[in-house]
Amino acid sequence: MSETVELTILMPVFDERETVEEAIRSVLDAKPSKSFELIVVDDGSRDGTTELLREGSWPENVRVLHHEKNRGKGAALRTGLVEARGTFSTVFDADLEYSARDIPALLEPLREGEQAVFGTRGFQSHSAYSFWYVVGNWFVTFLTNLLYNCWISDVMTGHKAMRTELFRSLKLRERGFAIEPEIAARLLKRKIRIFEVPITYKARSREQGKKLTALDGLRVVRTLLRCRVL
Repeated sequence: MSETVELTILMPVFDERETVEEAIRSVLDAKPSKSFELIVVDDGSRDGTTELLREGSWPENVRVLHHEKNRGKGAALRTGLVEARGTFSTVFDADLEYSARDIPALLEPLREGEQAVFGTRGFQSHSAYSFWYVVGNWFVTFLTNLLYNCWISDVMTGHKAMRTELFRSLKLRERGFAIEPEIAARLLKRKIRIFEVPITYKARSREQGKKLTALDGLRVVRTLLRCRVL
């Protein structure tokens, strides 16, 4: 693999045996950059994902890292960031709720000089998980705008991209899903403008493996408040 890599795609994985192969394939098929790497971080999966990833035959621009125990999405992202070689880094979940074809749309503003780019979801009847899920997302986004005197439309989006050196410098510490608002809060605390682009999204059901709970929502609020004062 060339030493010069424009884009690192970080894929945290936990118990995604049914979707991870397709997720990896979708990234490779999308060819989001002429020079990119995909770092898959298996976060202590227990459903056979670990064995699938270890036994798989992957292209040289796909690297697989493992946590022996589940440590959370935030911990998986930090592990991947340590190994990232790209000028830019972005996140792509393995659950197929997002489309790899949207990654180039996040990359283009970075090439033009933007520091951080978020893919913003437009919730519709065919793409939203539930009424309370959408209301909860609206509430924590509203709270973000209120606390940080900004205007963003989707703080919990899983599609976030920025220069790798900036990503590493954010001093992130959240272990689970609260990593999403922490990334936004750290950027906003530095007065970094977040550039938003529309993306496609299709939430999966609880039966399909949806993991977010009301408790995660409370952790998000806690994280936003903590980052505002610390």
